[in-house]
Amino acid sequence: MRVKQALIAVGLGAGIAALGAGPSAAQKLKPEQEARIQPTGKPEDCVQINRIQETRVRDDQTIDFYMIDNHVYRNRLPQSCPTLGTERRFSYTTSLPELCSTDTITVFFESPLMRGATCGLGQFQPVSGAPR
Repeated sequence: MRVKQALIAVGLGAGIAALGAGPSAAQKLKPEQEARIQPTGKPEDCVQINRIQETRVRDDQTIDFYMIDNHVYRNRLPQSCPTLGTERRFSYTTSLPELCSTDTITVFFESPLMRGATCGLGQFQPVSGAPR
């Protein structure tokens, strides 16, 4: 069994099998932007890793996953994950080709590059209206 590991480096563009590495760091949404985001279906337990195009960490408890088919999934962690919202980069390790609500993420600090808190994911809620 092969273990797949990825470093989500929003704003860094670096890492092992980097996914969601964008040229600019995500920012917390303004209240009017947040109000436009609406659920579009039932929450899902997993998303396919190879379909994740980009991620945006919104705060210590919210990550938006932008997929290659233009779908967006919002993952609201069951509990706040310390420094996730300020560092905006995380890694995960899974032996499956999907990321699931039973998986955990680990926050990474940029300077010096080191591990932070490890936190559980929530379900993946399909949404519309999430700006990049």
